[in-house]
Amino acid sequence: MTTFSIFLILIIIVSFLLVVVIMVQNPKGGGLSSSFGGGGTQQLGGVKKTTDFLDKSTWALATLLLALILLSNVDLMGGDAGQDPTVDTNDVEVIQDTPDTPVIDDTPEE
Repeated sequence: MTTFSIFLILIIIVSFLLVVVIMVQNPKGGGLSSSFGGGGTQQLGGVKKTTDFLDKSTWALATLLLALILLSNVDLMGGDAGQDPTVDTNDVEVIQDTPDTPVIDDTPEE
């Protein structure tokens, strides 16, 4: 398993957690829910600590997601990005390129 694969798995997990945390949060109001009379019922719970935790976890997961994406990009652009790890370079035969066009002698004739 390559480093990029590990980053990709972590990015998928963090993305899923971020979606779950965002979906759990109550809307802050002012949208369509307050237009239809649902704006006053959201203050009845009075759970301030939960919304603070969800807010902080949203920012933490978003920051972690951004950092993982940037680190995976750095790893992808690293030194071994163009090489296939399954190819053994010791068994590869080196073929010298020969020019296809004949060499023309441009010296003037006397």
